[in-house]
Amino acid sequence: MRKPGISLVLVLAALLLPTQAHAVDGWHVVGSDNARPLDESQGLATVTRGGTTQYRYTGVGTIPSALLVRGWNHVGDPGASQGWYVEPYQRDDRGAKLYRVQSPSGTWTNYTHALESWEANNNSFAAVSPDAQWMVTGEWGTMDRLLVLPMPGVAATDPTKNLPYASAIRLDHQVRDVQGCDFLNATQLLCSSDDPDGSLFGTTKPLLQVDLSAPVGSTDVTGHVTSLGQLPLKSGCSGSFEVEGIDYYENDGTLRVVVMSPSVCVGIDSKTYRFQR
Repeated sequence: MRKPGISLVLVLAALLLPTQAHAVDGWHVVGSDNARPLDESQGLATVTRGGTTQYRYTGVGTIPSALLVRGWNHVGDPGASQGWYVEPYQRDDRGAKLYRVQSPSGTWTNYTHALESWEANNNSFAAVSPDAQWMVTGEWGTMDRLLVLPMPGVAATDPTKNLPYASAIRLDHQVRDVQGCDFLNATQLLCSSDDPDGSLFGTTKPLLQVDLSAPVGSTDVTGHVTSLGQLPLKSGCSGSFEVEGIDYYENDGTLRVVVMSPSVCVGIDSKTYRFQR
């Protein structure tokens, strides 16, 4: 058999390597895992309990049937801290948002948050503060804020009561279509944006860094937003990628971001990219 020419070798090499990894400032790709569209397409969180670490993914296939029949038909990017794990759910109407929480002992409890009059019904993600006292959550669209709620199960312990709005992170730069955020530390977040337009930061699908003026709590804080560049967009198909959830695992310094491929390739070469500093 004739050996492939150098041009073919270069093409094959390009297909195997994530594109534009160099464009994410301060982080480099160290690997990737296939992301299944049914149960790994919305987000992920690292849960550590008693020396055991689990990687939890969410997708349409992970929504419990008991929630589906009650109208919560979308799950977002989950969050975790101190052994606590939380999944955010939304519904198509203006009904309450739902947070499905698992305690460090494994017990599941549902908490609901009634929408404020000005609040979008989208429930894209849940990010738990490092001390597990607060939860940051986000709305779809072009926004200048992230919302802060008391962490259900920790700071708010009665699931029969409304999980109240506590405060906001007031962003100094608009963001668009944020799919997930996670804390690097008490005053810094990384967020994955599915922005298809690119006019806000000069690129589509950016990785965003949000530096807080103080740790989140019951009063508003400001957030300085910086784009670190475009996340990897690599597939055998052309078309629109969908950037999804994000997770940072402090113990080994690994950042993970889910990127779903276009068209029929969504089930073939969608990826969870792994980054390190």
